[in-house]
Amino acid sequence: MASARRFLQAGIATPHHLASAAGLDVLAAGGNAIDAAVAANLTLGVVTPYLCGFGGDLFAIVWDGELHGYLGSGRSGAAASIDALRSGAPSEHMPYFGPHSVTVPGAVDGWFALLDRWGTRSFGELAASARRYAVDGFEVSAPAGDMITGCRGFYTEFPEWMAAYGAIEAGAALRQPALARTIDVLAADGRDAYYGDPIGSAIAAALERQGGFHRADDVAAHAGDWVTPMRAGYRGVEIAELPPPTQGVTALEALRILDGFDLPGPGPAREHMMIEAVKLALADRDTFVTDPGHMPVAAERLVSEAWIADRRKRLDPDIAMIPEPGLPHVGGTAYLCAADAGGLLVSLIQSNFLGFGSGVHVPEWGINLNNRGSSFNLDPHRVNAFAASKRPLHTLVPAMALRDGTPWLVFGSMGGDAQTQVHVQLLTDMIDDGADAQDAIDAARWRVDPGTWLLHAEPGLGEETIAALETRGHRVRTSRPLDSGMGHAQAIELIAPDGYAVASDPRSEGAAVGL
Repeated sequence: MASARRFLQAGIATPHHLASAAGLDVLAAGGNAIDAAVAANLTLGVVTPYLCGFGGDLFAIVWDGELHGYLGSGRSGAAASIDALRSGAPSEHMPYFGPHSVTVPGAVDGWFALLDRWGTRSFGELAASARRYAVDGFEVSAPAGDMITGCRGFYTEFPEWMAAYGAIEAGAALRQPALARTIDVLAADGRDAYYGDPIGSAIAAALERQGGFHRADDVAAHAGDWVTPMRAGYRGVEIAELPPPTQGVTALEALRILDGFDLPGPGPAREHMMIEAVKLALADRDTFVTDPGHMPVAAERLVSEAWIADRRKRLDPDIAMIPEPGLPHVGGTAYLCAADAGGLLVSLIQSNFLGFGSGVHVPEWGINLNNRGSSFNLDPHRVNAFAASKRPLHTLVPAMALRDGTPWLVFGSMGGDAQTQVHVQLLTDMIDDGADAQDAIDAARWRVDPGTWLLHAEPGLGEETIAALETRGHRVRTSRPLDSGMGHAQAIELIAPDGYAVASDPRSEGAAVGL
């Protein structure tokens, strides 16, 4: 088990130790939490390309005395439509890979937007560690080698990806000189070089060559959004999540449902009620949540008193339900959080979605384009239906929790559908049981698949608990201990007046470090 690191001044937690070290170096040199988070994220884009990178999306919540939200999700191409996709590749389901699964990457715009507002260091300074690992390489660890090997079968039909990563094994040095070139251009010319010439035009050309709908104008039109985070209460604690198109409202709905019950102590009865609340919220997510411009029901309604009261009535404390079928959302994602001596806090998540993304690799720039568009569906009657210039439902959800209007916890997790489920489990452990952040992260977890409602459970939950859940009607598959599929959570707990406690997930290669 990992142990929380306590510091008086500043801290950062990421899912890879090299990224944590890059962020810590920035904090030690006088940079603030945003500087450190961007430096760490840039490094993650190099050392964990199977989780996130320069072709992915980015979301963040920042506290500077007030809460600020940033949505860095991209859109489908202006020429996109269900009919056009099916005419080229007849299918009943959105493809997970290939050009049609790509949305315009939002991460680069996000990095510059955060730095423009709060940064004290230049992009080039903050990218120094990332560039060094891209040029000089780094040794691929055993877990990373397993990730790359596991992804390889997805990308055998993508020769540019295979040329870059197809021969990489654990113990090898991974060098990405083309990605270093991207970093150099961004440091010299800023975000416009990515969304215009020379990088943006190359992204559009790569997609067009493979039959995609994006054109250079679609890439150039990208802009992230500053938004107000949604808030809802649980046991007197205020939870802040991002609004749609993220699934943040799903975590809030599940917590609001549970807030109406006097939960039993730890054990199968409590786990059952938490699982059922999560299932109700996930079913609503897949029915109602997408790009807010296409939602027939406002997100606020999903956490309203009348809506939550109706969902509570549906929760049977003894019998597992089978909600309407949902759609599974798997994914590779990196979550990190940072805090500094001035009280600036950032909760940041960044992703390619599944593995390295779509398989569309832009070789001259070393960029793996995301496959976030695979979250769309091809049923025109569903709210998340594939359409032109549309943002898909996003599983990425950074979060914070506040007591008496002041941040108490900065937290989040990778894990696709598991992300909101991890939020619920961490918060119940910490709020209901008084666990600290590291103990809550270390605890055994479960996750339910909205596509099948199959429950995956780590063996640490205990044989009796798993058997009791099966008796209640849950179909349970026991996972391996510390299963990566349960998410890689990171957290910073504010412990006034002593400072910060920083926690990192033992399911990742991460580190919680600080000053």
